Amino acid sequence: MERMKRIGLIGGLAWPSTEIYHRLINEDVARRLGGSHSARLVIWSEDFERIAALQRAGAWAESGAILADGARALERAGADLLAITANTMHLVADEVRAAVGIPLVHLIEVVADAAVGAGLHRLGLLGTSYTMTSSVYPDVFGPRGLEVLIPDEADRDDVHHAIYSDLTRGTATPTSRYAVRSAADRLVVAGADAVVLGCSELGLVLAPGDLPVPVLDSTALHCRALVDAALA
Repeated sequence: MERMKRIGLIGGLAWPSTEIYHRLINEDVARRLGGSHSARLVIWSEDFERIAALQRAGAWAESGAILADGARALERAGADLLAITANTMHLVADEVRAAVGIPLVHLIEVVADAAVGAGLHRLGLLGTSYTMTSSVYPDVFGPRGLEVLIPDEADRDDVHHAIYSDLTRGTATPTSRYAVRSAADRLVVAGADAVVLGCSELGLVLAPGDLPVPVLDSTALHCRALVDAALA
């Protein structure tokens, strides 16, 4: 269908998230259009070890420059719209947006709009330590009247370790499942009326229906929004 826009994915952040995005987007397109339809995609992918090292060093400007180069490559390759396939790397979303003339579908804006639409107010946030302790979620959520709750330091460390030691490598161990579920349970006890999976790979260990409150899978919401934009 010529009217279907081509989605550009900034991937490799880490590779399992790119795989999840590819699958969810294509499944949604097939569900909506039927037949043998699949998404029109172009993917730019970076070696995640390079990005992870820059994260550890706090070198966000360099990370932003790398992702901005990726965005420009996707635009040259024919992408009509863009997505960063990671919550944490939305710390450099402004640099990516400024680098190209095509729209960036901003993951955290998508999650915030979904939370408002669902009538939610206090959102527990799980993700990398970079995501949980930065202003990347509060900056978007606050103007929409949403409060962000984060785990205590011990739970943050456990979830962060689960993400980088297992989930970004495509594995989901019982230890990782326990760490994420325990942190989520304590957010609910602290008053969260929903829990946001603020890392692309967290859906490997926690899913909607696993908690007594709604679970907002940021990746699933983002993929749906990307298909909406591609078919608009």
